[in-house]
Amino acid sequence: MTVCYMIKYNILLVMVNHKKKEGRTVKQFFGMSKNGDLQEAVHGLEKPQLIMLFSNDKQFEAHVRKLEELYPRVPSIGCIGMSYDTSVVEHGVGVVAFYDGVSAVANVLEQVSVMPVKYIERLEQDMETVKAAQEDTICIDFCTGNDACVLTTIFSALKKRNLSLVGGTGDAGKVSANGKIYEDAVVYTLVKNHNGRVKAYKENIYHKMKDYRFIASRTDKARYILGELNGRSAKQTYQNILHVTEEEILTQTFKNPFGKINGNDLCIISIKAVEGNALTCFRQVNDSDVLSLLELGDYRAIVKDTIQRIKNDFPRPSAVFSVNCLFRYLLFNDNQYMQEYLQEMDTLGHHAGLVGYGEHYNNQFVNQSMTCVAFE
Repeated sequence: MTVCYMIKYNILLVMVNHKKKEGRTVKQFFGMSKNGDLQEAVHGLEKPQLIMLFSNDKQFEAHVRKLEELYPRVPSIGCIGMSYDTSVVEHGVGVVAFYDGVSAVANVLEQVSVMPVKYIERLEQDMETVKAAQEDTICIDFCTGNDACVLTTIFSALKKRNLSLVGGTGDAGKVSANGKIYEDAVVYTLVKNHNGRVKAYKENIYHKMKDYRFIASRTDKARYILGELNGRSAKQTYQNILHVTEEEILTQTFKNPFGKINGNDLCIISIKAVEGNALTCFRQVNDSDVLSLLELGDYRAIVKDTIQRIKNDFPRPSAVFSVNCLFRYLLFNDNQYMQEYLQEMDTLGHHAGLVGYGEHYNNQFVNQSMTCVAFE
């Protein structure tokens, strides 16, 4: 594979003059077109300092090219997926942009299935360019796959400055950065808030179900297969506990995913498919991993608690960008809650985000979660 080095958007970085911008808060733009008209989606967007593009699989490449024509030399990242503010764009195009009071850089790490660390110097140099600091800088990333390895690689660099990360997996194995399409890659942006803090959050709407505790075995790390739990068929064990048919497993995971203890945190593992007597998951499970069975909590109350936590930290946040799991979206839709959820999040002020196929929070790759970043 030919190594495609990025045009150094670091040089073209939109820097903020501190004296001129003093007192100005971050502003977040969200535009959309349900029929995929990019010109309609960016209507009214002037002088952006960072653009994030969320398109459909048929128009993604054309949208990436057009966005670069409309806003040349503005840092941008993008992926294929649904987006939202107070409503969801399922098949068209959505654009989230930041302007006023921020500076940003966008870049890419390639060959993520083989050796993403090969390109880590780009991220290290970008952190130096924006003078990234823990209290005012966030990393947002969109990935095509191999997420756990990618996050370990990225976070090895970010932790040197104690930077947080929020992101997710896009659809169809394609992402974009600065007008170029990439496969087998992760694109990222570093966003610096010049007049306030930033903080990352993760929301988990599940808790442990009774005292179920399992030791995983007969796993296939490459294929994300979970073969056995406590020495018995993973599929049969799941069915016996929850009294569901094989056909019901893939929807039951909305209510009862698995959980893996990660320090003091709980990482959610969704079921993707049934493979004989085994289960294929959306994230890697290893032999001897200790898993729990989870059950759905009072998600309405949990969402209200998350919103209050953000408001306690930032009484008047200037912007909130979130990544919601596709399974949360489906669960909320099935329970006629999605629209109410977006209205609840809108009480924070300017809220927009992406429906992802896996969520990133610092060095964690999780499922069925929400991660977000709030700007003071």
